[in-house]
Amino acid sequence: MEKVIEEHKKEYGQKPDVIAYAPGRFHLAGEHTWFFRDKTLSMAVNLPVYVGASLRNDTSFRFNFVQLGEKKHTNLATLKLKKEDKWANSLKSVIYGFVACGYDMKGIDFTVFTDILPSAGFGITTAIKVASALAISELCGFKCRKDDIFKIMEKGNRNYLGTDNHMADTYAAVYSKKNSLVLTDYATKQAEVIPFKFDKKVILTDANVPRIVTWNEESLMQPENVLVLGELKSRRSNVYGGWCYDDNAQDVNEVLGVVSEDTKRRLVCVMKEHKCVLDCVNAIQKNDFFMFSRAINRSHDTMKDYDISCPEIDWIIKRVRELDENPDDLRNPVNCGRITGKGFGRGIYTILEEKDVENYRKRLVEYERIFGFSAVCYEVTPAEGAKIL
Repeated sequence: MEKVIEEHKKEYGQKPDVIAYAPGRFHLAGEHTWFFRDKTLSMAVNLPVYVGASLRNDTSFRFNFVQLGEKKHTNLATLKLKKEDKWANSLKSVIYGFVACGYDMKGIDFTVFTDILPSAGFGITTAIKVASALAISELCGFKCRKDDIFKIMEKGNRNYLGTDNHMADTYAAVYSKKNSLVLTDYATKQAEVIPFKFDKKVILTDANVPRIVTWNEESLMQPENVLVLGELKSRRSNVYGGWCYDDNAQDVNEVLGVVSEDTKRRLVCVMKEHKCVLDCVNAIQKNDFFMFSRAINRSHDTMKDYDISCPEIDWIIKRVRELDENPDDLRNPVNCGRITGKGFGRGIYTILEEKDVENYRKRLVEYERIFGFSAVCYEVTPAEGAKIL
């Protein structure tokens, strides 16, 4: 708080009128299946983003990202998406969302303060948006409800940034509570908070592998593929959420016989990933870490089949599994890990026994020696959602 106030005063000559906070996040499973109206399981974490804001006497907006040492500006008349504005486009999308929803915007000075940069892939960009939206609402006296914030964010994401897959990110930032996970259901557009009680250490790792996209994920996100998978959705009263994908091999092969083998393989991964999410929730509710860990490990293997992972991250995940005293006992793993985020590199999360954390860090030293990338670790805990401070 003191640093945010200091930096805002240094840049704009006055203290911020409002400071808002939002947490970073990572997705445990399901972030690549949103287009099929499936579920995403997320954890908001104590990687905080702070946004300080103060009103101006005109319609201009100034942005200062402290850690990047970058400053940008715009006004209501020139509120356009600019490639060179990079991170500032996120704040501009929120302003656009307010305007598009009929709010009478005033000029504002913003200070963004976070020790974790957006490039790490741990939800920092969404946290900046959510904190900015709360700050604007409070500063301008709009008194927006959570539903209003979602509408504003959606307008900005869809119509300004041209993206449509941030629901789980926003829900995690807004709804999260300490020691809990957030389950986003893209079919119902609802979120559920699920207590997370496992006595483990959660480590986020930026593997620093350059993201080299090997295939266009949007090529799978076609309406015809949604219709095909829809034929395999079955209502089940005994399944969490009320439905699951049909796992009868003959039915799956028959329904997916109309698509290419490459598309079929990836659609099967979508089906498997949904089951992993359901298994994770079931395991959490039963307080069964073995079941949870098996589901997480299967989810990473599914991401490998989906071609989202990469050799460097697969190497780290293999080392995580070897930390177990009996690594060949696949039924009772006490550690687990998975790639997280956009994929094709960068983010990993691991959930470890406390005694294995140091050995994990040693494996990352070996990783740097073998692959040449220096991994950065953050020990995190489930955090509360966004708020005005």
